[in-house]
Amino acid sequence: MGKSTAPKAAPEKPVDPRFPRPVLLPGQSLCDHCTAKCCKYFAWPIERPTKRDDFDYMRWAMLHSQTTFFVEDNDWYVLVHTTCKHLRPDNLCGIYETRPEICRSYSTNDCEFDSHYVYEKYFETPEQVVDYVEVVAPPKGRKSIRSPKPPLFQFV
Repeated sequence: MGKSTAPKAAPEKPVDPRFPRPVLLPGQSLCDHCTAKCCKYFAWPIERPTKRDDFDYMRWAMLHSQTTFFVEDNDWYVLVHTTCKHLRPDNLCGIYETRPEICRSYSTNDCEFDSHYVYEKYFETPEQVVDYVEVVAPPKGRKSIRSPKPPLFQFV
């Protein structure tokens, strides 16, 4: 069910005026206000689930704590909420000089400091996966719980 591609860096999004970036004084950078949001999870792209078994694997993964799934731009991801073991209490990197390339290539242009994402689909619990499958792929012999598509209006 997994793709062998690198984790996705957050796309640059416009700043939400309700959550402005801090005013930076001379000599400061956004890193001086960092909450290390990007160091407290990782997301990995997965193949789009198409069979009931695929969704069952998602449900199984979510039975292990701190795992969610989301869809963004029609791409599916597993999201693991876990803090990097080298994140210091002051939210700085404890292995800054030897940090992985993905960390080195991350910049304040991509910073998630002021990001407030709303995903196309977001699954936080195994029950949400079950509910979703019941709607999009009911068991054979059972009708979907979705309302049938209404007929097109006919103008006379």
